[in-house]
Amino acid sequence: MTKIILPILLFVLTVPVFGQHNLPDSASAPPTMEHLFSVKETFRYEVKYGFLKLGWVNVELLSDTTYRGRELNHILTEIESNPSIPFVGDELDRFHSLFYVNDNGLPVEVKYWKDNIDEGKYDEIQYWFDRDIGKVYYIEEDDSRDTLELEDPATSGHLIFYFSRLFAGSEEDYQLPVYVTKKKGYIYADNSLKKEKRNYAPFDGPIQAYLMNGTTENIEGPFGFSGDFRAWFLDDDLRVPLEARVKVLWGNVIVRMIEYTREEL
Repeated sequence: MTKIILPILLFVLTVPVFGQHNLPDSASAPPTMEHLFSVKETFRYEVKYGFLKLGWVNVELLSDTTYRGRELNHILTEIESNPSIPFVGDELDRFHSLFYVNDNGLPVEVKYWKDNIDEGKYDEIQYWFDRDIGKVYYIEEDDSRDTLELEDPATSGHLIFYFSRLFAGSEEDYQLPVYVTKKKGYIYADNSLKKEKRNYAPFDGPIQAYLMNGTTENIEGPFGFSGDFRAWFLDDDLRVPLEARVKVLWGNVIVRMIEYTREEL
């Protein structure tokens, strides 16, 4: 289940309320990380492959964490399977990243790990990013360990959730090094000013969304995943991630927003 969904992510009030939001105000420029940190957001996405509902993805920025004497940001991505799909059952995996914003205003990884909740296996996968000596260390599910050369702005993958928003709705393309499945790969994104009218459950009527086209290199995907994908971002001040579509051998895997909250801090 997670091997289907995670590569896509390699490509978002006192009591927050799930429900419909008023139509957002557009913004001419993408946000900065400082702007993104000025709000508390939660996201829920439905994942479908054809007529099959594979499961759900939840994303949230947690409270800051102190790690090795340093205060870092903490993002959580949670993936739930749809237990009604035969031979899948109840799967629940949580992916964590500790990161900071570098001098160029970009989020960069310090530590990434996976907790396999349904099987009770914590720290099942771990990656550490050491910029002092330019190395990435990892321990994978099969207990294999190795060291890779670090290339900045290095990430384990799901930091794309923030990284991509810094460029959405602009004409600035980017290349992002990604360390996953024991090797380094790349995400290439082609941004544009092109907008489309689309509908999503959290918003009260059609909204305008920026389209991004992208591809990956040296990142393995499921069902003949070719590496090509498309993503849409809300035309607002935060460039909220709305949807991603990844080409597979027969059709597309679609990750589509179904719930969203925003709380000003």
